[in-house]
Amino acid sequence: MKSVEIIMVPVKDRQKAKEFYLKLGFHVLVEAPDPHGETWIQMGFPNSDTTISLAGFQAIICETDNIEKEAKELKTKGIEVGKIDDTPYGKFAWLKDLDGNSLCLRQR
Repeated sequence: MKSVEIIMVPVKDRQKAKEFYLKLGFHVLVEAPDPHGETWIQMGFPNSDTTISLAGFQAIICETDNIEKEAKELKTKGIEVGKIDDTPYGKFAWLKDLDGNSLCLRQR
């Protein structure tokens, strides 16, 4: 893993949350329908690599250059990594920490 790319923030109302974060100085980077019938809202600050997504659940998405290699290395350390999903938005593999918090590997 080379960076935290997206922090998914659970919100009840994505549009109301978007207005709140706009008041804080965030900018909308992406607002589009997602595959689950919701709206993907991704926000960030200018010139920052880390963004937030207003979502239905909590997760941290970490960027990697080689998801297959990263998943294999984590598995050798005893960390359970889910299957790699190849989507139009990149390759994703989900895992959980010891307290059940979701993390995700993403390769663009």
